[in-house]
Amino acid sequence: MSARPETIVERNSLTRKDWEQAALELIAQKGVGGLAVEPLARRLGITKGSFYWHFPGRRELLEAALARWERQDEENLGRSLTAKEPPKERLEHFIWRTMQQTLTHRIHLALCAARDDACVRPVLERVTSRRLSFLGKALEELGLDSAAAAERATLLYSAYVGYLHLQSHQLVPESGDDRLDGYIRHVIDNLIKPVASTSNP
Repeated sequence: MSARPETIVERNSLTRKDWEQAALELIAQKGVGGLAVEPLARRLGITKGSFYWHFPGRRELLEAALARWERQDEENLGRSLTAKEPPKERLEHFIWRTMQQTLTHRIHLALCAARDDACVRPVLERVTSRRLSFLGKALEELGLDSAAAAERATLLYSAYVGYLHLQSHQLVPESGDDRLDGYIRHVIDNLIKPVASTSNP
């Protein structure tokens, strides 16, 4: 007996990428623990049957969604890393972009909260290592030796992650607030410009 027409339409109406993106949006809103098939299907306005057409279960969806997020993060870093700008300007632009609260930052916060999850931890470790490596290389280009660059990169990254956590609890200004712009300038003035001045007397 052939499948009902509406079942065929439903299977074809959403792709794996659609489910992965919807999963990431739900993770950003509800956390990793809030990712479940039924509420996700309701969110998409479709039955659970469509989900099982693409994924065996929740774990496989979570792994695919995290791989998508990591891949996008690596691509964004790659564009920043290969930008044809002096290292000082490249770092400043990177800081301005990353300090603005976006979906990927909310996902990052959710993953930090679920860092003990077996699917989450290795992804979070790779992304963190890659980001620190990018910052360290840019700081070496400014003239710091590898050890000092690694330390400064950790400090910069801590300023980013810490501020995101404070934003998530509405304890500090968010995007669109002039006070956030002031904080970003403060980070740049104290963690980037002194290095640039030393390397370019």
